[in-house]
Amino acid sequence: MPVPRNTFRKALIAWLYAAALVHLFVSIVLTWAGHSGLIGGYLQIIEQAFWAADAVPSAAREQQLWWLAVFGATLQSYSLYMLALVRIGSRLKTPMAWGWLIAGIVLWAPQDMWFSLTTQLWLNLWIDAFAMLTLLPPLFWLYCHDRRTAQYASN
Repeated sequence: MPVPRNTFRKALIAWLYAAALVHLFVSIVLTWAGHSGLIGGYLQIIEQAFWAADAVPSAAREQQLWWLAVFGATLQSYSLYMLALVRIGSRLKTPMAWGWLIAGIVLWAPQDMWFSLTTQLWLNLWIDAFAMLTLLPPLFWLYCHDRRTAQYASN
């Protein structure tokens, strides 16, 4: 038995809300958990791309923690914008909200993936690919669905 379009739309929107909240949580962790050891394994993966295992200067780790904190703070605002666009798209059923989210991902992902590839940071590449594969299909479906719905409503 096929799932009604409105039920499927609600499920995709719930998924996007969850993704935005995960972005918010991860961004807070990146900003504030650097010195706690919570992300030590991730930091080591990045360090290994640039330094020999036993030659990582302590200043490099401190700089990396600073960059991750700044990135995390920036990602916090992105997460709020993502939540806002999901809310707008959900409530107003406007394809424009989904289109802006698609544009942001299409702008970000290839660049992020390129820089990860050039430094052989495979974990980042896999994270980016996972984000694209889990966000873009629902966003394209919602864009097409809401655009079709808006066209029928205007006729």
